Amino acid sequence: MDAFRLEGVGFRYRGGARPALSGIDLAAAPGERVGIIGLTGAGKSTLLRCLNRTVPAGFRGEFSGRVLLFGQDLAGKKPSSLADAVGLVFQDFESQLFSSFAELDVAFGPENLGLPAAEIRQRVTASLAAVGLAGFERRDPATLSGGQKQRLAIAAILALRPRLFLLDEPTTDLDPEGRTEVSALLGRLARKGMTVAVAEHEAELLSGLDRFVGLAQGRVTLDLPGPRALRDSGLLMALGVRPPDAVSLADQLGLASLPLNDPAAAACTLREAGFKARPNAAELIEEKDGGRKEPGAFIIEVEGLERLYHGGQGLRGVDLAVRRGEFVALLGRNGSGKTTLVKHFNGLLRPTAGEVRVDGRPASKLPPGELGRRIGFVFQDPDHQIFAGRVFDEVAFAPRNYGVDEAEIPKRVATALELVGLPDAAEADPFVLTKGERQRVALASALAAEPEVLVFDEPTTGLDYPAQLKVMELLADLNRQGRTVIIITHALWVAARYARRVVILDGGKALADGPAREALRDPGLMSAAGLAMPEAARIAKALGVPALTSEELALALERR
Repeated sequence: MDAFRLEGVGFRYRGGARPALSGIDLAAAPGERVGIIGLTGAGKSTLLRCLNRTVPAGFRGEFSGRVLLFGQDLAGKKPSSLADAVGLVFQDFESQLFSSFAELDVAFGPENLGLPAAEIRQRVTASLAAVGLAGFERRDPATLSGGQKQRLAIAAILALRPRLFLLDEPTTDLDPEGRTEVSALLGRLARKGMTVAVAEHEAELLSGLDRFVGLAQGRVTLDLPGPRALRDSGLLMALGVRPPDAVSLADQLGLASLPLNDPAAAACTLREAGFKARPNAAELIEEKDGGRKEPGAFIIEVEGLERLYHGGQGLRGVDLAVRRGEFVALLGRNGSGKTTLVKHFNGLLRPTAGEVRVDGRPASKLPPGELGRRIGFVFQDPDHQIFAGRVFDEVAFAPRNYGVDEAEIPKRVATALELVGLPDAAEADPFVLTKGERQRVALASALAAEPEVLVFDEPTTGLDYPAQLKVMELLADLNRQGRTVIIITHALWVAARYARRVVILDGGKALADGPAREALRDPGLMSAAGLAMPEAARIAKALGVPALTSEELALALERR
């Protein structure tokens, strides 16, 4: 008996220009781990919703076909009646958290199943431990970092112990340790017989799955074993997934393949194939780094910054200075204080102790409007930022608020929307856009104010790979034009490819601050911060090459 089966399933949301799903025939066996991949808007989330009956029960539209769960036809079933059989972690995971303590969010599901109190306590403890949140029982979810909230949402569904576990982009806000833990967790669940279906854009999590199902415009376009699909870079990119560094490197060097997730073995394979470092490898990579303007005077200075929360201390004496024209990546595990730090730059938070200066002036003495105009901020969750009912009004809000001439507003809005790849979205309702599109609207809102500094908290989260590249290339272009860019990211490839400098936080303190090429190639430092060197950097280090990306490594190698 299949864990689930979809037969001719189609769904068109009310008012939708085209069906979100069309003619879907798909099944999975008990204990199978299935990855659902595809570009933004391909239908991944809708497919998962069909499996727990929230589509069509919770969304207006036209549904067709049949969905069977462990042999049971779901027609007419209420989603609540399936809670012990199927659980779904939403892409917008914060919408699943509503309690005042973390343990209450995790206990909510088992309580509604009518389980005994002792069983509920056991499930809460085990589920929090499984996602690395042991000891967080009495923390207010509102005080958690984005990644910690995502872990909590996973724990809340895990506590239901469903037979079918559905996850919609479950690692977007997780640090590398968290992604590894989730991948290991899914493996353990599958070995116990639980079926797992994951919609995901990240190769790290997908690499541990048994099978990939690709969607495009609501239709299944491929169904392949996971290991085979992971080695086809063209296929992955067409479906919105960034290929592993080893796969990209093999393509660039004209090799059939390289070992995955084993940098030492990949380096050995390259040596056996006759590759070695060019004598001028370091110079070639240094030339690639050239062409950027040298940073100017200090624009943001932080001294002895401390911030206390009810749940503990967020920052512990941080010192930092950022120059004009820099591209800085803030790194660190979930809860290390990254978002807390940058929210002090434009006055969103006030320090418990210490000082922030902007252009040499204490931020506490600058008008909020001046801080907001000079330092643009794009939130980790765009829904914390967007409020207008029309994209035009959302993007126009900041320049209007800062007194820009009304005749100039349409030009600023049009320019900002063009920059983020949404030139025709001015009249759209932002709340019906995809999360990735809403993120770009939030970025356009910041750009329309023409800030001197742009702070972007997790710029690639929730985006497919082509959209990630578009956003990052836009930030790189702005930086080349002289704009100061500060990003927070858990995507180490982003820091490796775009940042010139990294600042690593751990436990509310600055653990390291220096050139990206040095920090990202230091295995001891990365390990201490709960991070991992990019795969290409690990292969390069084994070959004695100072490369951070597969492109740099391919440039630095020659064949004997």
